[in-house]
Amino acid sequence: MSTQSNMIKVAVVGGEGIGPEVTAQSRRVLDWFAAKRGAPMTLREAQYGLIPYLATGKVLPEDTAEAMDEADAILWGATGGPETKEVPAAARKAGSLLGLRSKYDLYANLRPIMASPALAASAPLKAEVLDGVDFVIIRELTSGIYFGEPRGIETLPDGQRRGFNTEQYTTNQIRRVARSAFELARTRRGKVCSVDKANVLETSVVWREEVIALHRDEFSDVELTHLYVDNAAMQIVREPRQFDVMVTGNIFGDILSDCAAMASGSLGMLPSASLGPVDRYGRRKALYEPVHGSAPDIAGRGIANPLGSILSVAMMLRLTLNRPDDADLLEKAVQTALASGARTADIAEAGTKKLSTVEMGDAVLSALDRVSAREHA
Repeated sequence: MSTQSNMIKVAVVGGEGIGPEVTAQSRRVLDWFAAKRGAPMTLREAQYGLIPYLATGKVLPEDTAEAMDEADAILWGATGGPETKEVPAAARKAGSLLGLRSKYDLYANLRPIMASPALAASAPLKAEVLDGVDFVIIRELTSGIYFGEPRGIETLPDGQRRGFNTEQYTTNQIRRVARSAFELARTRRGKVCSVDKANVLETSVVWREEVIALHRDEFSDVELTHLYVDNAAMQIVREPRQFDVMVTGNIFGDILSDCAAMASGSLGMLPSASLGPVDRYGRRKALYEPVHGSAPDIAGRGIANPLGSILSVAMMLRLTLNRPDDADLLEKAVQTALASGARTADIAEAGTKKLSTVEMGDAVLSALDRVSAREHA
């Protein structure tokens, strides 16, 4: 990578399944912004998963680890699928995405949920429910039940097997992600909804009490409400427009953000950003990825929707490169492409033309040219 201090270093890691296919289109978009808008970044491609494992014995080889360590931002594709069976569990765990989140302390996962009017006909929810939907789920990403100890599987004296995991949160773990939610809400509509299960779980009692205390001490100008997670899931599909910023723990955020995909038309449409703490230079490590998984059933067929990955680039432009105008331009281009009828199979209405992954990338790049030209006319 370039050693120029003003250049943002981006590691592009396609990963497995449909990851390389959708990430290739995001790479084209990044190249467009570098060439046409002078975005200051250097890109480094790196491999992850079965292919490097067969060559090196590691799903995360040294070259990829180096690229990610050096990077300010990581553009991630996907991990998992049938190929996981060809990699021993220990090797898979050694290079897991959970391990990377922990290594870089990527504690705040932002998942914007925005309904596109162009997709009203193909969305699973009614158009009147989706009208005006625009909110962000902030999921705590490096604590909770996915990281808690003790955990394991054991055989009891009577021969039964028992699996166990530990849900736990500390004051600092809760407050730093809640602070991210309050700070974001100040730049939006000034509303935070904290989601927990405080009627059942002690960890949620602590979660709610710490969120309330932080709100009282530092963010009393922001409106704060609370929902139990089961009610939150219902409200997301009943009246999603009520939300501005939603903050919740790791496992609840994992489930609710997939549920919220129904408010955006398709899981393939959802981007995300996982952010670490701000360092002494004012920068923070970030990993950008579409919310969808590796989709092994369609991998290699060239039909995956790349818009979740492309919209993750918009988040990178805004949050890492500090280029909000470019981020707005890309988001506008995606909406322009959709408004012109560009559809991959997952968002296509019956009887309409279905674009390939590459063709959807073409549609976005064409829209970028058109939108950019109009802005400079």
